Amino acid sequence: MPKWITTRTDEELATVARRLFAAVFAEHESDAAAPEPVGVWAAPGRVNLIGEHIDYAGGASIPFALEQNTAVAVRPRSDGVIRIASEFDGSVVQACVPLSSVQPGHPADWSGYVAGTIWAAVEADLFQCDGLDIAIVSDVPVGAGLSSSAALECAIAVAAYELDHGCLPDDAVRSELVAACIRAENEVVGASTGGLDQNASLFGQRGKALFLDFSTGAVERIPFDIASQDFVLLIADTNAPHTLSDGKYASRRGIVDDVQSKAECTIRDIPEAVDFAATVADKSPHSAELYRRRVRHVVEETERTLRAASALCAFDLDTFRQLMRDSHVSLRDLYEVTTPELDSAFTAAGELGVRMTGGGFGGAVIALVAKDDVDATAYAIEEAAAQQGFPAPTFVVAQPGEGARRLQ
Repeated sequence: MPKWITTRTDEELATVARRLFAAVFAEHESDAAAPEPVGVWAAPGRVNLIGEHIDYAGGASIPFALEQNTAVAVRPRSDGVIRIASEFDGSVVQACVPLSSVQPGHPADWSGYVAGTIWAAVEADLFQCDGLDIAIVSDVPVGAGLSSSAALECAIAVAAYELDHGCLPDDAVRSELVAACIRAENEVVGASTGGLDQNASLFGQRGKALFLDFSTGAVERIPFDIASQDFVLLIADTNAPHTLSDGKYASRRGIVDDVQSKAECTIRDIPEAVDFAATVADKSPHSAELYRRRVRHVVEETERTLRAASALCAFDLDTFRQLMRDSHVSLRDLYEVTTPELDSAFTAAGELGVRMTGGGFGGAVIALVAKDDVDATAYAIEEAAAQQGFPAPTFVVAQPGEGARRLQ
C-alpha cells in the first residue's frame, strides 16, 4: 500500500512552530511566561518540471513552488547570537551560532543554512541583524530533491528582512534575497547550487509555474493548468540517500564552469559548445568524452526546456511529457546523476511524462499522469522498489503553492 505524505495547513504549521519555540526557549529563561516569537514565516520546497543542471550554465528551468512548506517562528536578539531549534526525524536538534563566527566554510552543518543566510544578507546590506531565536518545523521532505534547504534559507531570509524593514516591497528585493541564499549555500555550507531552488521558493505563486531564464535573470510566471486536462503531477520520493555536498554535484558543475571560464561566456552562448568542450579537457580521450557528454546534456536540456515552455503555454501536454522523458534519459546517460532507485521508478511509471527532479544522486521522480492513473502509477513504483530491495517510496500529488511569506 503506497504511503502518502501528509501536508499541514499554514495555520497548523504556524501553531506547531510556535509550540516548539515556547517549549525550547522556555528552558533558557527564568520568566514564568512562555516565550513568544514575534511572528512566523514560511517558504516552500519546489519541484522542477524540466531544466535540470543548467541553472549554472545560462540555461532555463520550469519549476513551481510546492504546497509543502518550512515554517520558522522568530524573535530578535541583541547579543549577536543565533539560537536555532528544529524538528527533525522525530526529535528536536539545536544549535547556537555567534554571528561573528560565520564565514565561508563555517558552520558547515545544517545550521549553516540558517546562519549563512543571515551572514550573506547582512554582507549584502539587505538588512541588519543582531541575533535571532528561531524554531523550525517543516513538511518538505529532507533529501528528496525537493529543496528542503532552499525552503529553510528563504523562510529565514524573508523573516529577517521583514523584522528589519517591514513587508517585502517588490520582486527586486526578492531577487536580492535569492542571491544571498545562493551565496550562503555555496560558500558557507559548500553545496554548489545554481539558484533554481531559491528562485522557485521566493517567487512561487499558486496555480503558476515559473520560467526561469538564467542567461538574463528573468522570472516569468506561466500557467500550469493541467487539471483542466485531467492530469496531475505525482511526486515519488524514492527515499534513497540524497546530498549535494558530497562532491558529485560539484564535479559536474566544475566541468561546466571550466568550459565557461575558457570561453568567457555561458555554454548557452558558445557556438558548437560540445566540440569546444572537448578542446578544453585535458589530452586523455576519456576526459574529452566526459566533457562532451556533460556539455551535450546542458545544450540539449536547455533546448528541451525552451520547447517545454512553449508546449506548456499551448496546453500541449503530449509534447511536454515526451520532453520530460527525454530529460531523464539525458540525466541518466549523459550527466550520470540518476540512481538505480530513480531509474526503477522512471521505468515503473511508464517513462512518458516521467523524470527525476532535483540534483539527482537520490531523491524523487515526478510523473505527469492522468488523474485516474495516479493510484496505479504509485502502486507500480512501490512494487518495483520492493522487488529490487529498494526503500519503500512515499508519494504526494503536487500543486503550485505560494512563495515565501509571513504566516502570522
